[in-house]
Amino acid sequence: MINLMFTFFTTNEANSALPDVIKKYEYSLAKNAEVKKIEQELQISVSTTNSFESYVTLKQKLNSAITKFYESVEILENTGVVVKSIEQGLLDFPAKRFDEEIWLCWKYGETEIKFWHEKDSGFMGRKPLEVSDDSLV
Repeated sequence: MINLMFTFFTTNEANSALPDVIKKYEYSLAKNAEVKKIEQELQISVSTTNSFESYVTLKQKLNSAITKFYESVEILENTGVVVKSIEQGLLDFPAKRFDEEIWLCWKYGETEIKFWHEKDSGFMGRKPLEVSDDSLV
């Protein structure tokens, strides 16, 4: 799956893409949880007297879960967002403010895009969007 299109988002475009993005993010989150669960099973398997057969089977199950997780991230990023952290639920939408490239940022649980930050500052550098921020391209 190759995303052939790069796009800058306006706040409105980011907000209208959000329901689909959230659905795809939640799918990635679930796939990530599966990986963690199988990793734990594998740890238990190593420390108990389980047979090689059950260990190898679990290992193959883990490989498959990891593949599905990365595929889910690819599907999510094909919407145009960039995943900053699956665990923390941080996603950024590329945008422009005047001539400067910026990130519109979203955290899991937020119902709309309310913040942005500069290219080189992360979540801690979040600034609230102005209500009528028409400087955003």
